[in-house]
Amino acid sequence: MSTEIKAPTFPESVQDGSIATWHKQPGEAVARDELIVDIETDKVVLEVVAPANGSIAKIIKGEGDTVLSNEVIAIFVAGDAASSSASESISEAPVAADTDGGSETIAAPAARKLASEKDIDLAQVTGTGKDGRITKQDVASYTPKNEAPVAAPAPSAPTAKPSVAAVVQTTGDRVEKRVPMTRMRKRIAERLLEVTHTTAMLTTFNEVNMGPVMELRKKYKAQFEKSHNGTRLGFMGFFVKTAVEALRRFPAVNASIDDNDIVYHGFQDVGVAVSTEKGLVVPVLRNAETMSLAQIEGTIRDFGMRARDGKLGIDEMTGGTFTITNGGVFGSLMSTPILNPPQAAILGMHKIQDRPMAVDGEVKILPMMYLALSYDHRVIDGKEAVQFLVAIKDMLEDPARILLEL
Repeated sequence: MSTEIKAPTFPESVQDGSIATWHKQPGEAVARDELIVDIETDKVVLEVVAPANGSIAKIIKGEGDTVLSNEVIAIFVAGDAASSSASESISEAPVAADTDGGSETIAAPAARKLASEKDIDLAQVTGTGKDGRITKQDVASYTPKNEAPVAAPAPSAPTAKPSVAAVVQTTGDRVEKRVPMTRMRKRIAERLLEVTHTTAMLTTFNEVNMGPVMELRKKYKAQFEKSHNGTRLGFMGFFVKTAVEALRRFPAVNASIDDNDIVYHGFQDVGVAVSTEKGLVVPVLRNAETMSLAQIEGTIRDFGMRARDGKLGIDEMTGGTFTITNGGVFGSLMSTPILNPPQAAILGMHKIQDRPMAVDGEVKILPMMYLALSYDHRVIDGKEAVQFLVAIKDMLEDPARILLEL
């Protein structure tokens, strides 16, 4: 029995996606719930799994194609008839004749599509797939005999639809690798450029003595982990708690612009920037004002693990009223973080570094961290921005203020 494989339902904030990778080709056996295709959106990579045991009969949307919410991307055949039905589908697909022996060459749909775009004769390509099937990678890496590796097209030449495969160009001992930008990376770039063009962004700086928080963490770290089922006590929890309190005091920092209106949010949904191989993602702590320190730390740790595995859902990365980013984990001493629209502000944490500081007329070596608050001057005045950052500094340097809300 054949079944339509459809793209997932995208939320309103996601217009479309693109086929990133087909993990299974027509005719290959697939087990129920086994990953068959990745669909990349501008926020996250979504995985589509097999609805039952069987195989793919026909791929409708090839790698790199744009897909809409709930659009049919493949035909799936379940049960014992899967392999025979899939084989029929392959035999009906266009084939290229082998110029040497007149035999037929079996190629995956994505391979045929790419070969057509690059004007490559499939009969000249050696297949590395099952039963000699030509894969898309075989076509992408194919170089005609007695010809140099594929070079970039001349400016005047018509440009074909870009492939997701990398192109390596070699001139003597100078090697360049050209890789198409992923949808997520392109969207990140678009949003960053949008911020610089549409907001009046400024950054204000301060520095905080992290000694008190470090002492508190050292004193209660083991007990905290034991009492909260292995949840570790980190620094981010303290920053989220202090940010929530500061946002309460300065609601403009927790606001956003919607056309000609300023929206003041009566809740604190705090986004925490997480770096992954595919780009920066910002999962959101919903109603952070109601969360305990242990809940914050546990949720952030879960976000980090799932972000690196590509398991975060789109709904977990939409919304947010304020963002915190920590460049200190990579050694950054100071930076100017860019706003996460439509939010009005973002807090940047940095590396903790021992520095000589003047304390009561004496020079002491203290573990200091630079803080940076980038904000949209259309919504937030400089006075509010500075006072917000000072409030965070005061609470971190005297953590009892967090508990007492001072």
